[in-house]
Amino acid sequence: MPRTAHTCESDRLPPDADMDQLREGAQRCRDCPIGKNATQAVFGEGPTTARLMLVGEQPGDREDLAGHPFVGPAGHLLDEAMQALDWPRDSLYLTNAVKHFKFELRGKRRLHKSPAQQEIDACLQWLDRELELVRPKAIVALGATAARALMGRPVGVMRERGNWIVRDDGLRVLVTLHPSALLRGPPRERAAAFEKWLEDLRHASRYVRP
Repeated sequence: MPRTAHTCESDRLPPDADMDQLREGAQRCRDCPIGKNATQAVFGEGPTTARLMLVGEQPGDREDLAGHPFVGPAGHLLDEAMQALDWPRDSLYLTNAVKHFKFELRGKRRLHKSPAQQEIDACLQWLDRELELVRPKAIVALGATAARALMGRPVGVMRERGNWIVRDDGLRVLVTLHPSALLRGPPRERAAAFEKWLEDLRHASRYVRP
């Protein structure tokens, strides 16, 4: 994966750093410019024994303020899906490919802005370290940014949604939409889109419990 020429922030941590040390390192990280304006880094949460990891794009406004992943509108929709699938949230590891909130100001509102590829690449150090610690059996990639970060190449989400693709290290990645994509869709189509999304996610149910 592409990396910046200088020493990455994660390289300053010991190879056996635990999750708390990684979180602290991510808070200090300025290997890309996003962290300068964000309130805080939003690191992943969940048991390090989780068999399934869910990876999104980046924290949103609510997550940036709260310091926890998937607590805004998209997170609430993900909670609905997990409840429908009988996936206990506390059995999963939830994180994002990018740990800081990238936004543009519109008046007093902070509107989501997609991270650039260089920013995604710079933040990959933290996702790699999370994978090393958690060692999940499988991953759900929520959206194109997550899929690209995990696979190291562009992934056509609409073409691959509901399908498993395999990383070079053998780890299986289930590709589907990010919940925010459903929220952006026409309200009258949201119920049907949600059911189709559940069909995608259901393929990973075997990894939620031993």
